[in-house]
Amino acid sequence: MPKGFGGGFGGGMPGGMNMNQLMKQAQKMQKQMADAQEALAEKKLDVSAGGGAVKITINGEKQILDLVISPDVVDPDDVEMLQDLVMSAVNEAIRQMDESINSQMSKITGGMNLPGMF
Repeated sequence: MPKGFGGGFGGGMPGGMNMNQLMKQAQKMQKQMADAQEALAEKKLDVSAGGGAVKITINGEKQILDLVISPDVVDPDDVEMLQDLVMSAVNEAIRQMDESINSQMSKITGGMNLPGMF
């Protein structure tokens, strides 16, 4: 058996970390992630499109909390422009919230990719 790999759970692991240390580290990371997810759920982000013509407030759970449309952009002859502005604002809000969530989680995981965790 290669050096550094003992048999069973009591054996050493590469880098001198034993199974108990690894479990403690995993539990600490899990608690930090749970705390961060709770804080992110309360986070709110304001985004606008069209120079402020459409304003959106989104939370960390990616729910739209508020949508404000300036009366100046409501043109019955150009509904497509309004639809584009709303779509642009919603997509930008989601993109910015994703970026914020990924940045916060990356601080905890040290940049490790943990699919399905957040």
